[in-house]
Amino acid sequence: MADPTLLVRTWARGSDDDRRSGLLGFISAIYGNILLDGITLRRTADGRFALSFPARTDRSGRRHAYFRPVDDDARKGIEAEILWQLGEREDFQP
Repeated sequence: MADPTLLVRTWARGSDDDRRSGLLGFISAIYGNILLDGITLRRTADGRFALSFPARTDRSGRRHAYFRPVDDDARKGIEAEILWQLGEREDFQP
């Protein structure tokens, strides 16, 4: 089976307070037959864009991702594809 296509479905800009803290907005994407909701786009302290993936925190304070890239190469590829697609959207203003 070929790799499914990753497609940005929606982009929602963060509030002014979110943006001041580096959280630029929220992304929903489709990967094959799976909806990936709750991805956040952030601007790091050094000015680059980074994605954060939704997670829950257990009682002892550990975070458990609902979904995430399997390794750093996958993360870089996913970030590059999503950022490229966002750059093509008229409603995207980082």
